[in-house]
Amino acid sequence: MPSNRIGRINEEIQRELSDQLRRLKDPRVSQTGMVSITRVDTTGDLRYARVYISVLDKSQEKDVLQGLKSAAGFLRRELGRALQLRYTPQLQFIADDSILHGAHILEVLRQVERQDEERAAEDGTPETEA
Repeated sequence: MPSNRIGRINEEIQRELSDQLRRLKDPRVSQTGMVSITRVDTTGDLRYARVYISVLDKSQEKDVLQGLKSAAGFLRRELGRALQLRYTPQLQFIADDSILHGAHILEVLRQVERQDEERAAEDGTPETEA
């Protein structure tokens, strides 16, 4: 199976699951604020899918993952109806910290930039852009 087809299927799964999350009645998921699916990776045979989840309020992340785990059968069934694949993958929900990690890197870069500006001001040398 060509990898671009799997990529399209991953995108379809992500889009459909995002839609299903909005309709999920489990309070651990529906009452937590913002829950996003950041990425979906399926195996080549489409039997398994890792669904990466980002939760705005990190203190509720564990509850959200438990809610999604308990709703996995329902979500899989709805996914099968919507996408009509030969196999509907088993869903595994995983916390995705990439957004938090990216924000941390951005903050570190800003600190370095401020330190460079302070050093340039102390030395009396004009800043040069790279």
